[in-house]
Amino acid sequence: MAKIISYNVNGIRAAIRKGLMDWIGNSDFDIIGLQETKAQPEQIDFAAFEALGYKGYAHSAEKKGYSGVAIFSKQEPDLVVEGCGIEKYDSEGRIIRADFGDVTVLCCYFPSGTSGDVRQAVKYDFLDDFHKWINELKKERPKLIIGGDYNIAHTENDIHNPKSNKNTSGFLPEERQWMTEWFDSGFVDSFRHVHPEKTEYSWWSYRANARANNKGWRIDYWSVSDNLKDQIKDAGHFNDAVHSDHCPVYLEIDM
Repeated sequence: MAKIISYNVNGIRAAIRKGLMDWIGNSDFDIIGLQETKAQPEQIDFAAFEALGYKGYAHSAEKKGYSGVAIFSKQEPDLVVEGCGIEKYDSEGRIIRADFGDVTVLCCYFPSGTSGDVRQAVKYDFLDDFHKWINELKKERPKLIIGGDYNIAHTENDIHNPKSNKNTSGFLPEERQWMTEWFDSGFVDSFRHVHPEKTEYSWWSYRANARANNKGWRIDYWSVSDNLKDQIKDAGHFNDAVHSDHCPVYLEIDM
């Protein structure tokens, strides 16, 4: 049984200063996927993770202090691949892959469109290109577990105020439709698989005391290929972990 978490740490160095390593040390995760590390590989304290028994791998953005993903695992992966082979996304450090036997775990940080039309267009391009890339990868590696910050709340049950956010990036009809098509294309939303009706969030704005009032969005997911869905044992959120504006999303699965 593997216990896995995905966590947008909003800066790995800041999260470590807020007690991330103690929290991980008191837990028993097999694989940890982090997004938005905002650090170059030499700025990541791999030794702190090694002291807890993890081997670490990072894929950073060319731009310093921006984006970036990392995977830490107790078991050494058979293969680690940085990026997806598409330069405009790989230069932003958005995807890292680790293979364990016949199962592939991906840690992904989808673009945000909140800064305006230009980045929203990049987001739409990424969604299309990512789905095509996954469809190709599936032919070679059919057992996929894809965790990360997707930057989209899928349904009205995944956002605190759907009506006032219907024109907000992250909850636009086109984005939500992409999520529907994604989950119809051979993946399950692990949280919804276990908790069809439950309302839990993974991100809260820093404004207006949103987290204290639990006015959040569920934008972080573990997508599991249909051929593994019967092996999902549990899924949920660690809302008490406060090293970031996101919280960790966990998945328990028989790999």
